[in-house]
Amino acid sequence: MDDLILKELEDLMSDEDLSEARKRTSRTTVSRQTKIKRATGQMSSAAARKKNDPLYKRMIHFREKYYKYRAAIHKKYSPRVRSRARR
Repeated sequence: MDDLILKELEDLMSDEDLSEARKRTSRTTVSRQTKIKRATGQMSSAAARKKNDPLYKRMIHFREKYYKYRAAIHKKYSPRVRSRARR
């Protein structure tokens, strides 16, 4: 009985079906402003880490306040890194 079920499953999910499923992906369109905003956030966190900013250390250490400290870092560093993010 179990062998029969396994054989049916193998037939249903052949290698061709699996390879076809891997090829299908979805793409979303991201606007330029969203890309700049995302890059600014990443670069400001990197700049804070590079300068050993105490806000960055707190952001990493206190996980429950992570978003609060991340917003403070982005506010502090975003003017400096925004021009680099636009490139």
